[in-house]
Amino acid sequence: MLRAARDAGLKIGVLSNIGYDIRPAFAREGIDSLVDAFVLSFEVGHAKPDLAVFRAATAALGLPPERVLMVGDSAEADGASRAIGCGFAQVEPLPVDARPAGLLDAVRAAGAI
Repeated sequence: MLRAARDAGLKIGVLSNIGYDIRPAFAREGIDSLVDAFVLSFEVGHAKPDLAVFRAATAALGLPPERVLMVGDSAEADGASRAIGCGFAQVEPLPVDARPAGLLDAVRAAGAI
């Protein structure tokens, strides 16, 4: 999904409520260069569904909210991004191996690529 989005000329951000730095995992997989911005709740002091974290993410990407698509598995937490004008695409809240194309399918269904 990251490569397809990059090939389509899209900026890519990772927004997570995680409590530790996930950048090393992306680097280990060789995909860190595909991400333009990481916004991690423990670093910015806000967590989804707090609108401040979505504002931080759109600012980190250098995009207005209406040019950002939030993809996530929670209509409540991730879908809160709609309140500031972001688009939202929901994936099934399943383990990643149970939805290997989930992110790509969601982005395509939203018309982003």
